[in-house]
Amino acid sequence: MQVELPSMNRVVRTVRWSGGLVAALVVATVLAATIGPVALDAQTVVRAVLSGIAVPVPQFVDGRLAIASTPLASAPEGSTVTIVRSIRLPRIALAAVVGAALAAAGTIMQGLFRNPMADPSIVGVSAGAAVGAVGVIVLPAAIPFGLQTAAFTGALVTAFGVYLLATRGGRTPVATLLLAGVAVQTLLGAALSVLLLHAGHDLERAMYWLMGDLRNATWGEVGVTLAITLFAVAALLPYARSLNVLLLGEGDAATLGIPVERTKRILLALSAVVTGGAVAVAGVIGFVGLIVPHVMRLLVGPDHRILLPTSTLLGATFLVAADTLARSGPAELPVGIVTAAVGAPFFLALLRRREVSDL
Repeated sequence: MQVELPSMNRVVRTVRWSGGLVAALVVATVLAATIGPVALDAQTVVRAVLSGIAVPVPQFVDGRLAIASTPLASAPEGSTVTIVRSIRLPRIALAAVVGAALAAAGTIMQGLFRNPMADPSIVGVSAGAAVGAVGVIVLPAAIPFGLQTAAFTGALVTAFGVYLLATRGGRTPVATLLLAGVAVQTLLGAALSVLLLHAGHDLERAMYWLMGDLRNATWGEVGVTLAITLFAVAALLPYARSLNVLLLGEGDAATLGIPVERTKRILLALSAVVTGGAVAVAGVIGFVGLIVPHVMRLLVGPDHRILLPTSTLLGATFLVAADTLARSGPAELPVGIVTAAVGAPFFLALLRRREVSDL
């Protein structure tokens, strides 16, 4: 009984926090859908969403039982349904999925590197995606891929390359992986600068992508990104306990039966996949993977069995709120500017706190 109580307590805490974060995400989604050139109230938004959901209702017609489909709510008048379902909700949904993906990847990276200042781009995934995407924008004839395919491919190739550079004799030291990531990011940054210098009239499009762009989101993009994110997070959850043990150090983890090198390979691969999928559709959005896991770690503790699912949900809510703020002003901003404006001061405060604690 004494062994099961902590597990039950963990489940209760996870459900409680997850339920609260899901509620916060729903509220953020409804509020975000009310904001735009055409102002809507929350009730109208809810009606527009529910009117598209039909439920089977048994009815008697001429004495015979029949099943009819009835919408959960009556549809608002005019073009409101189109505005909500076809314009605003795809963008909000994409923001939620991308935020969840980046937060999940950030949680894994911080646990793997045992550093709360690590983020999903630490092994060059974002830099690789940026070179791939901007390469398609600037040199469309030379790269026979679509923008999203090129970005996703660039992210995975970079992550795989960094891993190979850092691996010697079947071992991949975390410090070497970090240094290899920094070096590759610097090299890719130089390549990206060359591409931007020759962007010409495509410079604005490239810059918008590099600052994070959720405009013109489609349900197709939401579906593909959601599938990648769900697959990666579902595959990561069984490794939450291994991450907890890795916090003790690789030597202790190996002593306790954790296959350290295989676990690192799997975690790096899944993190690269989920980050690449998010960056491919939304561009480079910084600081989500840095802020969200650290905030949740302060709230729920370092246990990744609770930290990973709750950080994923908070990441979705955070990016929905950031994107809402980005498009609420007189001129719409790329969402990456908003997350950077929030994330940079947070990063400096975190750095300052670590310096003080080291004294």
